[in-house]
Amino acid sequence: MTQQAVRTIVIVGGGTAGWMTAAGLAAKLNGLPITIRLVESAEIGTVGVGEATVPHIRHFNTALGLDEADFMRKTQATYKLGIEFRDWARVGDSYIHPFGAYGAAIGGVGFHHHWLRAAQGGDPTPIEAYSLPIMAARQGKFAPPSSDLRSVASTYNYAYQFDAGLYAAYLRTYAEARGVVRTEGKVADVVLRGEDGFIEAIVMDSGERIEGDLFIDCSGFRGLLIEQALKTGYDDWSQWLPCNRAAAVPCDTVEPSVPYTRATADTAGWRWRIPLQHRVGNGYVYCSDYISDDAAAAKLLAGLEGPAQAEPRFLRFVTGRRKKHWSRNCVAIGLASGFLEPLESTSIHLIQVAVTTLLELFPDRSCDQADQNEYNRVMELEFERIRDFLVLHYHATNRTDAPFWNDRRTMKIPDSLAYKMDLFRDRGVVVKYKDGFFLEPSWLAVYLGQKVVPSGYDPVSDKIPDGALAQRLAAMRESIAGATAAMPTHADWIAQFCAASGVAA
Repeated sequence: MTQQAVRTIVIVGGGTAGWMTAAGLAAKLNGLPITIRLVESAEIGTVGVGEATVPHIRHFNTALGLDEADFMRKTQATYKLGIEFRDWARVGDSYIHPFGAYGAAIGGVGFHHHWLRAAQGGDPTPIEAYSLPIMAARQGKFAPPSSDLRSVASTYNYAYQFDAGLYAAYLRTYAEARGVVRTEGKVADVVLRGEDGFIEAIVMDSGERIEGDLFIDCSGFRGLLIEQALKTGYDDWSQWLPCNRAAAVPCDTVEPSVPYTRATADTAGWRWRIPLQHRVGNGYVYCSDYISDDAAAAKLLAGLEGPAQAEPRFLRFVTGRRKKHWSRNCVAIGLASGFLEPLESTSIHLIQVAVTTLLELFPDRSCDQADQNEYNRVMELEFERIRDFLVLHYHATNRTDAPFWNDRRTMKIPDSLAYKMDLFRDRGVVVKYKDGFFLEPSWLAVYLGQKVVPSGYDPVSDKIPDGALAQRLAAMRESIAGATAAMPTHADWIAQFCAASGVAA
């Protein structure tokens, strides 16, 4: 390593973001003469209240070499095939955003165009009948996807639902075993270098001075380093995503766990339900302009399926992102870098992207501006494209029963989202990007689930005769139904392979 090489990394803050960062860096930088130190205070609580994830988390865990069954037992995890959305387009509606494809392309034309053609011709079959993960989720079934790419059982992916506090503890054990040093205490001051404004050291309330070459801010909403010390600024997205509060509470499990998260639209926001092995996580994300904290908590408690295990815990936030995620020798990860509400379970994904991108652009002590610019470009794209996807859920609604929904339906949306929606409404074109998280099936799920229906479809679909198309569609449905029927229940799979000690799934 050169004299300019980074020798000391200081992570400020623990929780999911801090320990994912520590574990990721420890795994990738193992063997190099680099010290990784994480500073956190047990007196400062973390936001994690039970997390739902997206399939990318499997790649992160695999890169760390984690054993899936052990990880699931230690974090009280369940499997996740998608997210059910209730009451979003209209009260009484339900659709699932699946982690997998709808049908299969025919004649080089995307499946949804053939489905649109059939639907416009009078076929009432919902598109979810062509999605194996949706059919499995609806029936409470689960099995890992097949490795045989010729099988319909290979057409989906899965994620996890786990206790975020237990996940952080699990990764702490992993990271400390690989040399990460944890320091208990609060940061009292941040010392900047006079010549370039880089962070030179943090000073603990004990008086200890901790110097570093690279600082990672995982201090949560406070942004202790990136904002309070470096004052990078914040892009406020409340005009599109106005929810600014959340109340969270766990409750007892009273029914077999299901392999999906639920998001139910409510009068001033939405409520989540995340089934774990040992409890169910519940929360209400809402806008304080439309409902009081007391009323939100009462509504949350009234909707619990079992006895509450604690009093509701309240969180306050402003949706948006830092103007710079990497500034000088400081990289913000997790809530310190910005916040997008957990409607599509993207919080941990954004942590994962941040860690992996930092490792791809890992700097020397100079923290070259070109590296900073590329990192910031990648993170800005991720935030913006997730933002557009979340705004779609709120804007694409027919609800007129509450002021909150009237305002969301009629609001001016980002130009980038308006462009996507116009193309889809025309004849079913889903905008594709080289970079960005959500792929075509995700956009299809929300568009069609929330009544954004194209007026036309790809005319190349008409090359297939009506009878032949009907046969192909029927064969797909039968194949998916058969594969679903062959799956064990989600509860049985967990009980057999990864049940936590003393917990029945």
